[in-house]
Amino acid sequence: MAGVGERGGDDGMTHMDFEALVALLERVFVAHGVSRANAAILARNCAGAERDGAASHGLFRMAGYVATLRSGWVDGAAVPVVEDAGASFLRVDAANGFAQPALAAAAPLAMERARETGACVIAIRRSHHFGALWPDVEPFAEAGLVALAMVDSMAVVVPEGAQRPVYGTNPLAFAAPRGDGKIVVFDQAVSVMAHGDVQIAAREGRALPPGVGVDAAGVATTDPHAVLNGGALLAFGGHKGASIAMMIEIMAAALTGGLFSHEVDWSAHPGAQTPCTGECVILIDPARGGSGAGFAARVEQLVEALGEAGQARMPGDRRFAARERAMREGVPVSSEMLAGLEGN
Repeated sequence: MAGVGERGGDDGMTHMDFEALVALLERVFVAHGVSRANAAILARNCAGAERDGAASHGLFRMAGYVATLRSGWVDGAAVPVVEDAGASFLRVDAANGFAQPALAAAAPLAMERARETGACVIAIRRSHHFGALWPDVEPFAEAGLVALAMVDSMAVVVPEGAQRPVYGTNPLAFAAPRGDGKIVVFDQAVSVMAHGDVQIAAREGRALPPGVGVDAAGVATTDPHAVLNGGALLAFGGHKGASIAMMIEIMAAALTGGLFSHEVDWSAHPGAQTPCTGECVILIDPARGGSGAGFAARVEQLVEALGEAGQARMPGDRRFAARERAMREGVPVSSEMLAGLEGN
């Protein structure tokens, strides 16, 4: 029987009220040692990914969160420390906790600094990032700022011409305001496919498209198990994507004081899945730019030109459509997933 905020369906799916789903995930996090303040942030991030149709970063990740918390690798109750490093620079020690609470701790001051000086860098270290990256930048664009976020992870991407993985999937997210209060936003890994999508393919017994990864011998493969068990993912665009991966390693690790992807070692914590590295977020006040027509209006002109050229969908549009549908009809959650969450 569907519970409060839930509506059962004939397809084996339960359509949950978004806030009810957030509350359920909060309870799971708290039950595994996460402070209530941190749990609220993580739950909204994870539920938001599911709501927006990004299955590889939604409820699929909860098992990894729980396994990592149980392993002792991450401190779910960590209290981040914001350090003033200059007029336009904030450092954050995440204290071996999750990156999202660390960013939330710095965000108000960072936005204030960006408006005062024109820009602000947030350099987060000793942080675990295991969720979607677009929730990190969307709120800043909604507040009228341009935001760019970069995270390195664990070594699963092989550099162009190399024999073993060095880079993480290293997502890069960007968001900016456009006309009519809308925003443009994208979140993409440097790997051809997200690591979570490879895991889902392995679980469902599906082959990968050609050109996604290699096996332990460095031979191209479409077998997701071969990629996950000693193999590696490829960077999109060959050496061009690998160059972006290198940049993100430098910005998210060397600049912040975090670990490089290849330095992550959780071997002493069986079950750990969240990489402890770093995150760099850059905020820019577009009002300081040279657009006489207004920045958001100029962005909207570009969006219109793309539409006129035949581009049917802007970055983020698919997620926004899924979000609107889920907020109206409920977030679809499989009965099996729901039972697992309620049993945690």
